[in-house]
Amino acid sequence: MKTNRRAFLQSLTAAAGAGPKLAHAALPKTKITKVKIYKPPNHNALFNQSNMIVTVETDAGITGIGEGGAKDTLEQCAGTLIGQNPFKIEALWQEMYIAWFYPPGREKIHAQGALDLALWDIKGKALGLPVHQLLGGTVRNHCECYATGGGGGGGARLSLKERATATIEAGYRAFRFGAGDTQQGKEFNTHQKVRQVAADCKQVREGVGKDGDWCIDFHQRFDLNDAMRACKMIEEFEPYFVEDPVRDEHARQDLPKLRQMTNVPLTHGEEWGQRWDFNTLIENHDIDYIRATLPNVGGITEMMKIAAICETHAVGIIPHFTGPVATAALVNCLSTFSGPVIMEYNYGGRPINYLPECLDFGKGKALTNDRPGLGVTVDLKQMTLVGEISEPGRKNVYFRPDGSLTHW
Repeated sequence: MKTNRRAFLQSLTAAAGAGPKLAHAALPKTKITKVKIYKPPNHNALFNQSNMIVTVETDAGITGIGEGGAKDTLEQCAGTLIGQNPFKIEALWQEMYIAWFYPPGREKIHAQGALDLALWDIKGKALGLPVHQLLGGTVRNHCECYATGGGGGGGARLSLKERATATIEAGYRAFRFGAGDTQQGKEFNTHQKVRQVAADCKQVREGVGKDGDWCIDFHQRFDLNDAMRACKMIEEFEPYFVEDPVRDEHARQDLPKLRQMTNVPLTHGEEWGQRWDFNTLIENHDIDYIRATLPNVGGITEMMKIAAICETHAVGIIPHFTGPVATAALVNCLSTFSGPVIMEYNYGGRPINYLPECLDFGKGKALTNDRPGLGVTVDLKQMTLVGEISEPGRKNVYFRPDGSLTHW
């Protein structure tokens, strides 16, 4: 018999009053009935920052909200969820991962991550708890943020030094800028740009002051030799980190070499997928921070495993900037990580019309809240429905004798 919302909420109330012996009753039997995909009014076509909205509906009347992926990859992953128990998040993650012929590439793991966010949102709403409580509770008062290009207003009218000063005065932990930024389509001579990078870093250090923090994104613009030159030339200005110093294709070879040649903190990985992309670099201390983010790594389920690897090896997390719902999810999970965290945040506290509730932000800091689930609400009237999945998809899995999944 279908579980309706009233009966579901009554079961929650009964479980809360019955004490810990009946706590399991707070999660009655329910199943996923439908997944819908929506395009927001300001759809970001840049894949790794996709703000596509996905909803996962249940027969308990609770709907989870996720963000990321593209229509085709979301539809394929969503087929795994139909008819399943939404609370078995780990098992659903594993099945989405292995049920198809190829293991997910970075584009598909992005979609899987979007659906994983929605599953955590459902569980939090079912229990009346924010996701950060489900993950053990926060360990920090807020998540520090840095702003790219300037977080204090003024825009291009201001010099690098002035923008850096304004960002720190606005309460951000650090100011971030690109290495030798040039108009799109124009010539970029990496050998010459190294000298511009050094001059810019001197100006930014003066802007943030002796006690301020700043960081620079090399954007993978330099080959190893020029990256080494640039890192050595800016050491005296003490960056908080140098991001993506070498090409991603060469990162596993080049970062260990670069680590031996410079003392600037290094971070890499905004294009990476799940933990197998970078665990060796973490284990060998070849990077100081990772740029892993949501939903790109496969969602909260995978991010917490990545966080455990980072904690084991004293590596911090500096997540790449993605869509607003995913950023709110980042605050929920990274607020529970005991290592260093600093988040890229470029909305500046501006409201997003189709998200009446989303990330709480103030004075350069991302804040947790006590709203259930991810703490996000979506005005679907402002969205365009582009996909709907209500039938199960491919189910190619085997089970071990204990019922756990194994590869087919």
